[in-house]
Amino acid sequence: MNSDQLEGKWKQIKGDFKKKYGKITDDEYAEAEGNIDKLAGKMQEKYGKSKEEVKEEINNW
Repeated sequence: MNSDQLEGKWKQIKGDFKKKYGKITDDEYAEAEGNIDKLAGKMQEKYGKSKEEVKEEINNW
């Protein structure tokens, strides 16, 4: 597991936390941000891409 994959796993955890926080506080922005963070984390973990590559890919969607 390389450092990008490890960072991806950490992003997934942070994404889950933001998503739950958004639901608890009824903050739709935080919930959506959590979903995006989790997606980026999964991509980093699975493909071993850098944070910049993943961010660019998500922005292109």
